[in-house]
Amino acid sequence: MVFFTNETELIAILGIADEIKENSVQAIKDLKALDVDVYMLTGDNQNTATAVAKQVGISEYKGGVMPSDKSDFVKQLQSEGRVVAMVGDGINDSEALAQADVSIAMAHGSDIAMDVAKITLTTSDLATIPKALKLSSKTVKGIRQNLFWAFFYNVISIPIAAGVLYSVNGFLLDPMIAGAAMAFSSVSVVLNSLRLKSIKL
Repeated sequence: MVFFTNETELIAILGIADEIKENSVQAIKDLKALDVDVYMLTGDNQNTATAVAKQVGISEYKGGVMPSDKSDFVKQLQSEGRVVAMVGDGINDSEALAQADVSIAMAHGSDIAMDVAKITLTTSDLATIPKALKLSSKTVKGIRQNLFWAFFYNVISIPIAAGVLYSVNGFLLDPMIAGAAMAFSSVSVVLNSLRLKSIKL
């Protein structure tokens, strides 16, 4: 707030606020659709925090928050058994970013925020955050699938190729077939990983 006065009276009051980015509202909706609880912590006063929160659709927010308060809030959520992702771009966010389970720094933020964060986005567009969460979820799912198929081929084909069934029914797997199965396991892992390129976020 900026106040203009002369020697005897208040002439005008000017409110100054950062412009809310176009995709912020949709980004919050997308995060909620992923069952993510969204909290806003800001060093701005409570009135400003309330105004911004209402515009973007955030119901849980705090204004006038110090850097240490942000870190304490993250610790509080973690003590409740929650996995906490912290998004920030300033020096005052670095302590909370270091404390969070997942820390995301926005592009064009402070160097210390990007150094501390586990993920640094290439843009300051909040809409990339739900996309990053979706991509990470798909990636983890792909890794688990790859591990399953790799172990499946190894656990089945290697003992058979070694002759584990030979004493039972005389069956012995041709080493060339076993080698082909091993090669196919590697190919299936690569092809499954490449599917990530076709995922629409």
